[in-house]
Amino acid sequence: MHIRIIWITAILVFLILVRAQAIDVPESTVSRVYSEHIKTVQMYRAGWVLSNPVMTLGTDEQLVFSFDDLSGKQRDYYYTFFHCDRNWKVSSMAQQEYFESFTEFPVNDFEYSVNTTVPYTNYMLRIPNEDAPIVFSGNYLLVVYDRDEPSVPIVTWRFYVVEPLVSVNARIRPAMFGSEGIDGQEVDFVVDCASFNMDNPASDVKVVVQQNNRTDNQSDDLKPLFMSNNVLEYDYNSSNVFPGVNEFRLFIFRDIRHPGRGVNQIEYNEPFYHVSLENNQPRSNTRYNYREDINGNYQVEIVNREYPETEADYLLVHFTLDMPQPLLGGGIYIFGKLSNWECSEAFKMRYNMDLKRYEHSLLLKQGVYNYMFAYRDDFSGQIKAYNIEGSHSETENDYRIFVYYGRITDRYDRLIGYNRFNSSTNRSY
Repeated sequence: MHIRIIWITAILVFLILVRAQAIDVPESTVSRVYSEHIKTVQMYRAGWVLSNPVMTLGTDEQLVFSFDDLSGKQRDYYYTFFHCDRNWKVSSMAQQEYFESFTEFPVNDFEYSVNTTVPYTNYMLRIPNEDAPIVFSGNYLLVVYDRDEPSVPIVTWRFYVVEPLVSVNARIRPAMFGSEGIDGQEVDFVVDCASFNMDNPASDVKVVVQQNNRTDNQSDDLKPLFMSNNVLEYDYNSSNVFPGVNEFRLFIFRDIRHPGRGVNQIEYNEPFYHVSLENNQPRSNTRYNYREDINGNYQVEIVNREYPETEADYLLVHFTLDMPQPLLGGGIYIFGKLSNWECSEAFKMRYNMDLKRYEHSLLLKQGVYNYMFAYRDDFSGQIKAYNIEGSHSETENDYRIFVYYGRITDRYDRLIGYNRFNSSTNRSY
């Protein structure tokens, strides 16, 4: 009997090890969708859909992660996550150090769409949970994959866990020194370390500043200019300056029968409903005009329905941008949270020589969307939204400041401070 128990235990341990080794360290640690069937990937703090995927260690906060599968097939999705350092390289810690037993888990919470022209399955999970607790602060990469192909991710997504050991306060103001004649915004801030003792903050602390969740133009690895009385001051003239750009464009299609703002018409042409947006013009030479927006975000919504996650439909949305001639040396892309803040091929517009405009169509879930048009330089890869949208120091933008701490002897980097500020109010929220 004892020998049988030993054999069963050995087999279980072997299976655990085999499964643990099945998931390779991901080649890329960016937030990205790798399957054309996966749409509307979102991650936010529970209770606030428009929030960032940031949670506080040691609290009851949870992050909600969801996506839709439009393949029409029954799939067994699993997930795991990896702890990453301040530069988004997978930490030297083994996964078993921050998981209690198993390192991968099924996505069991899923529902089928109801009364939609485009059928889909909505998947959802919450982190942390009983299977996957969070015991360390820092950067994390969530990896979702098909059980039959564990080495091929369908989604990788970044999230953050902060242990608030330092406080961050910022002031956003019009930049005194810009570049290329672009009106910008300067983000000056201080980090108060009074409650957290550190020996060498100049080398052990890294600060990252992001505008509207963009990572392509973030300021990172900033060093404090002054250090006194446990306060680190970051007051640069250029390293922390961002183009103000412009308020985001908006369209609303909560109701198929009654088009909302930014929409010309909605009509059904099998197999999709088609949404024709208002024709757009470049704004690079126009004056600043305030428009309330959600800073490039989007929110799934549908009128007179209780569960937009499964009752909102997918519609084919048609974008246009008037341009007398195509721009050379780069492409124009639909840009914002809907493109995951990237200029990827799926969001690249094509120039129509006959109509003298750029055009592109996207299959999007009903709701409220912000977007803008961005020019991506083919040579440098730099994204220049201000080439199309203009840039103004008055533009209302969100800024996120992350404070990381890690000594050369430490095995992982901690996220010891985080705050989010608005350029119009100069308040955190």
